[in-house]
Amino acid sequence: MTDTAPPHIPPTQITLPDGRVEIAPGAPRPDGPYANADLLPVPAADRTWTTYDFSALWVGMTHNTASWTLASGLIAVGMDWKQAVLTIGLANLIVLLPMLLTGHAGPKYGIPFPVFARASFGVRGANLPAVVRALVACGWFGIQTWIGGEAIYFLAGKLVGAGWSDASRVGGHAWTMWLSFALFWLLQVAIIHRGMETVRRFENWAAPFVLVGAFVMLGWMSAKAGGVGPLFGQPSRLGWGGDFWKLFWPSLMGMIGFWSTLSLNIPDFTRYGKSQRAQTRGQALGLPTTMTLFAFLSVLVTSGSQAVYGKPVWDPVQLAAKTDNAAGLLYALVTVLVATLSVNIAANLVSPAFDFSNVAPRKVSFRTGALITAVLAVLIRPWRLYADPQGYIFTWLGLVGGLLGTVAGILVADYWLLRRTRLDLADLYRAGGRYWYTGGWNWRAVAAFLAGGVLAVGGAGLEPLADGRPIPALSPLADYGWAVGLGASLALYTALTLLSGREARTA
Repeated sequence: MTDTAPPHIPPTQITLPDGRVEIAPGAPRPDGPYANADLLPVPAADRTWTTYDFSALWVGMTHNTASWTLASGLIAVGMDWKQAVLTIGLANLIVLLPMLLTGHAGPKYGIPFPVFARASFGVRGANLPAVVRALVACGWFGIQTWIGGEAIYFLAGKLVGAGWSDASRVGGHAWTMWLSFALFWLLQVAIIHRGMETVRRFENWAAPFVLVGAFVMLGWMSAKAGGVGPLFGQPSRLGWGGDFWKLFWPSLMGMIGFWSTLSLNIPDFTRYGKSQRAQTRGQALGLPTTMTLFAFLSVLVTSGSQAVYGKPVWDPVQLAAKTDNAAGLLYALVTVLVATLSVNIAANLVSPAFDFSNVAPRKVSFRTGALITAVLAVLIRPWRLYADPQGYIFTWLGLVGGLLGTVAGILVADYWLLRRTRLDLADLYRAGGRYWYTGGWNWRAVAAFLAGGVLAVGGAGLEPLADGRPIPALSPLADYGWAVGLGASLALYTALTLLSGREARTA
């Protein structure tokens, strides 16, 4: 027998001059049980988001009521404005790094987060981080929807009269509060039903509108306090000694935890990016700068409320409700609603819509996934999560950040350290390929996720672990959950992959 050259196999993907990758012309598009129209790569011609689009996205997401309460909550637990702004500014610089690293796969391959996670967790195993991320988004969507409903309830009550606020109570809240919650829930579902292009257009005009609203509130509080002096003059109850640093580290991790969700699923947005430069510059300009500015406005207004009312009013809705000016109330209502819509749709409906679609691509579309999210968001009873600023910042955000930090560590290790950013698009959608591992699961990623998760949150106490009691040996790690989770999972996943002889293969 003589050796013959193997037949020529046409490439399934091509790399464009600008570095973006797409399905090769003439090659069959991925099909089968692990693909649907919402999960397939966005064609390069349709990746059109610019630096402004990404910047506007972040302005719209950071300028919202939850971001406001993060900053004002730090004032409520004892920090002064300098300490609060320092904590938030540093947190957003830190979380920007994994945001850019995981976001790189979006414009390069046009794939959403759950498909990106298939490279490390396996085609089926990617459902583990996707569902965890989706359930976190359900919690956030519920909290933000409650905030929006609260805005309608408080401010409409001031406009309509006592009959609205004094309505009969159901489950500890007036029935009109439940009505407000339901109306806001329906409004968001209606917007997301129209698709991602509607989301982009909404974010572009919502961003400047909300920023103007924040400055209006600052001007109003300055007038009430008799100038800007009292806003800067409220002292820290902690000083700069041990009491501050004891609070600083869990606060820093909580602030990081706030955007640790987006550091995972940012490919859901960057997949529409025109180039790597667009997503990198847009995010670098949009996240740390605007989040720090908004935090600065928030802490000044909250400090002013402490000077005016004798105690800090950390909820902007309840603060706005203290004015008797009908026009001011109406403007505040519209601003809070736009701000809450802006972040909730972009941050908390887009991602789980893709994540739930990834679980059953043939049965669950993007729109169906969004509806599942909206329903689950009600079932988690968000009014309980939002009731206390200390629990909101430390318990909820700390646990969320710790768990999601482990996923970020695995994604970064797999994509950057092991694969050097090279993926095979076709294999991400089919059984038996390089990302199938064992039955569709990569046990190394699962082991790193579980180990990193226990290290990150075990010391703080989590209901499934030790009946909700913290693990004493891990208590020293409790205040550093996100960093511990990311570092531990990154190191463990890399070591397991290399030691098992299953180095990540390049496309």
